[in-house]
Amino acid sequence: MASSLTCTGVVWALLSFVCAVASCVGFFMPYWLLGSQMDKPVSFGTFRRCSYPVRDEVRQTTVMLEQCGRYASFQGIPSLEWRICTVVTGVGCGLLLLVALTALIGCCISDLISRSIGRAAGGIQFVGALLIGSGCALYPLGWDSEEVRQTCSNSSDQFQLGSCEIGWAYYCTGAGALAAMLVCTWLACFAGKKQSNTPIRAGTKVAITRAMMTTRDLPGGLSL
Repeated sequence: MASSLTCTGVVWALLSFVCAVASCVGFFMPYWLLGSQMDKPVSFGTFRRCSYPVRDEVRQTTVMLEQCGRYASFQGIPSLEWRICTVVTGVGCGLLLLVALTALIGCCISDLISRSIGRAAGGIQFVGALLIGSGCALYPLGWDSEEVRQTCSNSSDQFQLGSCEIGWAYYCTGAGALAAMLVCTWLACFAGKKQSNTPIRAGTKVAITRAMMTTRDLPGGLSL
């Protein structure tokens, strides 16, 4: 099967896919911040939450509904910082996934990824990873919101966890972006094959012309 990637390029394509999947899965899963409320485990992502209080009309009390779901609207996200984090991280994950899928297609199609295109793809990966890193840096700024404080024993603040702790999804998202920035962007510089556009030399052209004339002038219509 023809490929437009070098051996280094194949490694780059596979690693890019792993990094993109890690960041996308971590971004989607609501386990960035872990805490508890009303003796029930509660977790937050950037735009999703697991376990939230609802009003029980029968008992006339507030109970915790142990389900995961996204906020009903973009404005429903607890803080402005988390809204920005959602957009920035989502765009970054999209860029990483786009490059990874293109790289995998390049493993099967020749002349898709040249050396220059590979370097451009590495630049896109760097930007995507930088956006994800920015989103991860913004996330702690939202720990002072009312929802988070209720979950963290009213002791959390910006960059202060209180009784909460960082979840695995936050690390997964950041690790995927870090690997993409430090490793994939470097491998991308050597991913594509050099395209050789060597012109036909003048001497070769003359030899081909003479051969054609000789063939045309043979008696009896014979050919070489």
